[in-house]
Amino acid sequence: MNLFTCSCKINNIFTLHLPILHINRRTTRFSIRFSSESTHRLKLAESLQSETLELLEWPALCQQLSSFTSTSMGFDAAESARIPVGGTPDESRKLLSQTSAAVAVPRPLDFTGIQDVSSIVDASVAGGILSIGELCAVKRTLAAARFLLQQLEEIASQGDFSERYSPLKEILHSCDYLVELEQKIEFCIDCSFSVILDRASEDLEIIRSERKRNMDNLESLLKKISTRVFQGGGFDRPLVTERRSRMCVAISASHRSLLPNAVILGKSSSGSTYFMEPKEAVELNNMEVKLSSSERVEEQTILSLLTSEIAESNVKIKRLLDKIVEIDLAFARAAHAQWTGGVCPALSSRDCNISQPECLSINVEGIQHPLLLESSLRNLSTNAPPRLPGLDQGNGVMNFETKPHAHFPVPIDIKIGHGTKVVVISGPNTGGKTASMKTLGLASMMLKAGMYLPAQNQPRLPWFDLILADIGDQQSLEQSLSTFSGHISRLCEILEVASRESLVLIDEIGSGTDPSEGVALSESILQYLKDRVNLAVVTTHYADLTRLKEKDSRFETAATEFSLETLQPTYRILWGSMGESNALNIAKSMGFDERIIEQAVLWVNKLTPDKQQEQKGLLYRSLLEERDGLESQAMEAASLHSDIMNIYNEINNETQDLDEREGALKSRQTHEIQQEVNTVKNEIQTIVQRFESQLRNTSADDINTLVKKAEAAIASIIEAHQPSKDSLVREIGQSLYTPQVGEQVYVKAFGNKLATVVEEPGDDDNILVQYGKIRVRVDRRCIRPIPPDASSSAAHLKTQVQQIRNLRDLRSLSEANKNQQDSFGAVVQTSKNTLDLRGLRTEDASLQLNMAIDSRAPNSVLFVIHGMGTGVLKESALKLLRDHPRVVKFEQESPMNYGCTVAYIK
Repeated sequence: MNLFTCSCKINNIFTLHLPILHINRRTTRFSIRFSSESTHRLKLAESLQSETLELLEWPALCQQLSSFTSTSMGFDAAESARIPVGGTPDESRKLLSQTSAAVAVPRPLDFTGIQDVSSIVDASVAGGILSIGELCAVKRTLAAARFLLQQLEEIASQGDFSERYSPLKEILHSCDYLVELEQKIEFCIDCSFSVILDRASEDLEIIRSERKRNMDNLESLLKKISTRVFQGGGFDRPLVTERRSRMCVAISASHRSLLPNAVILGKSSSGSTYFMEPKEAVELNNMEVKLSSSERVEEQTILSLLTSEIAESNVKIKRLLDKIVEIDLAFARAAHAQWTGGVCPALSSRDCNISQPECLSINVEGIQHPLLLESSLRNLSTNAPPRLPGLDQGNGVMNFETKPHAHFPVPIDIKIGHGTKVVVISGPNTGGKTASMKTLGLASMMLKAGMYLPAQNQPRLPWFDLILADIGDQQSLEQSLSTFSGHISRLCEILEVASRESLVLIDEIGSGTDPSEGVALSESILQYLKDRVNLAVVTTHYADLTRLKEKDSRFETAATEFSLETLQPTYRILWGSMGESNALNIAKSMGFDERIIEQAVLWVNKLTPDKQQEQKGLLYRSLLEERDGLESQAMEAASLHSDIMNIYNEINNETQDLDEREGALKSRQTHEIQQEVNTVKNEIQTIVQRFESQLRNTSADDINTLVKKAEAAIASIIEAHQPSKDSLVREIGQSLYTPQVGEQVYVKAFGNKLATVVEEPGDDDNILVQYGKIRVRVDRRCIRPIPPDASSSAAHLKTQVQQIRNLRDLRSLSEANKNQQDSFGAVVQTSKNTLDLRGLRTEDASLQLNMAIDSRAPNSVLFVIHGMGTGVLKESALKLLRDHPRVVKFEQESPMNYGCTVAYIK
């Protein structure tokens, strides 16, 4: 497959199996005539295919693709519509696999350094000598191409599915990267400074060494002479310069006598300064000129040798450039697919059983015209397809960016069965018939070129060898062709070259002439096409053509939908339906005289058979309304299911690590208890050791006193580490404890963590508590109250009074909104209903909170995170919640989230 071939390969389309003939004059003339006819058909097919691509606006789609290329070669290929197109189904599958592999690459490849050096290679083959810059361009391109393969291999080695990148690696693995040529150029030339290195050849190294030594002697001599001239007043400073490629000194015109027998090489514009070559420097200057000339000759020799190396490798270099463009276009197709939200199409199977109703030759759902989609995507986002900076230098790195889904153009479904050979699309003008037909043609071409389709699910289409179209006005004044004659002329050419693998698209077949003759001719053409092409899709206003389906199952009908309410097309295709032009309805909506409309209706009733009267129209409209209603219900169900699954996933994520947290809590508590036991042991051991040491030095009379002191010290340690009597009393009387709504309690099931009582105990002694975001019912025996602080009884009493007031307010508020409370549903914190005010100033926080409350939906909750801190931000937030008219109630500081308040919105 030639990389830069836009047209399909059609060399094998017209294969005829002829018997072997004896060679004689007659058969020779027949062979020549057959060869001439075959060549004519091939050229005609290529011409028609090219014209069809123009009609389908394929070049515009290729220009859209060019925006995603990363090299100047890839850009030129796409801009001029010279992208690769599969000449066989296998080649198209190969292109699709390359696109899929590029989509799977986690990061874009770096094409930096790649240049289009084809003209440089051609110059070397033509016999010219390349410059240092041109040689360096070849060297950089070879190195960058090798780096592309290294990037792919690195990406493939990092993942578990390295085989998915094999289609891309196969492109580059088959290339010769000419590493030896790259190394030769690098050895001879320093591309950073664009100079030939001394090591390029032994002669060059010797010449440059002698030249340097000679130049050092010459400069030393001239410096001495210029200093002598300066000291003799011959010039205002010692000056050594170069004139006419020879080194000399500057001297005033009045002091030329200081340099007798010197050669004058030049003088200043004023004539006051002469540039003279002293006689002592003549031999050294002559040697400099000679060595400089030898150096240039040797450098040209080196450049010539490197140029010949490139000329010998010109085929390999150009093949490598083709492979680079192939890789670039694969990634451009991948970026285009992600930009349009495209999906990978599949080729339809030929082995499908036609008797199966679900067996479709073309099954495309929700496809959008890619060119119309571009304008919609530009409106949705200011980030249009990027035109890369520095593209001519090939230093762009493509950034894959998926754009939001666009609702324009209207997505259409294309569903055509395997046994269908001709599809007749009818409907009103501007209803989308031609656009739908173009979309099918473009989709078929995109599949052949390995491009993803802007559709849904997985589109399936057959592979067409030729896509031939007759769309638009074929009128030609130069060729004396009317509109009808132009169409007939083009249809004649299409029928001549179409094969059993071709797709034929005809717009307004049989138009431009007498309707009766147009219908007859159109039906004959369609009957002819059904036996000779893979698929023909035509648009028409002739009702007789839509009834061909009743006579032959190989015909199918479709219609563009028209809304009788708005009298506007919906741009949707209804497969299996027969459309109406709705001309009378449109004329009536535009203000036509009622009498004209009534007379037209009478004529229609006379011309239309009884079976197609109003009953058919009413049935058709009722089916459309029923379908629209079912689609609306399906969309609502899908939206509700999506919301439920989002909430389920959030709750599931929150509860996944409960077992881990429980284990960690038990481990931490066990560790704390063990530390406390060790502490007690160490304290008691210290007392015992002190007792033993004192016992040795104590008299018998003081032993009892010493023992009592040791016992008292040990008792105090034990008492300090034992639970208080109050807690024991609370544990004994725990069964008598009844918590109140809003009270914070310890829950044993949560590892003695704080939770808030949400409902009073029921008849089954179960209490509903809220632990963080989770509400759960627990046994009343599994909870205990928060112990009071004896050292601050007054403060505790004040807190209890405040809690009682809050509880009374909460109960009164709850009773006032009893009917409304149930509508809030489960109080579950998510990222969408949470507002974080931490770090904001009080004024900014109030503004953000006001905006959040106003934007919340009715009967919803808002989690306000204000933190603890100094309490200023918290008090400000609570005051705003208390005064806001939309806030029904709020719960202050959830027990597991001390810096958060839950507000219930009306």
